[in-house]
Amino acid sequence: MSEKKEKEEKSTPVKVTDETFDQFIKEHSFVVVDFWAEWCAPCWMVDPIIKELASEYSGKVTFGKLNIDENTRIPLIYGIMAIPTLMFFKNGELVDVVVGVQPKEQLKEKVEKFLTT
Repeated sequence: MSEKKEKEEKSTPVKVTDETFDQFIKEHSFVVVDFWAEWCAPCWMVDPIIKELASEYSGKVTFGKLNIDENTRIPLIYGIMAIPTLMFFKNGELVDVVVGVQPKEQLKEKVEKFLTT
């Protein structure tokens, strides 16, 4: 664990904006950000999975949700071309990206992989 003060990870996804994104990925050691939009049906399929994972990994992983219609700067910077897109960050660095709907078990495998590295 880094020397910087770690904030307690949340058991529910955190609303992330263009303004809060950089601080969000830096203040938590392991973050998964869900890029989504209100009109996106596949995003609504992923939403309950993200909520379940946030609860299951509370204290280990912090999950965030960034609405791409309300926040355009960060999706542009990271080249988000399709949603849902999940981005995995460790210590502020992007380590993996998942585009599209994935089963919960596959997402858990990704989370577990980065928890042990």
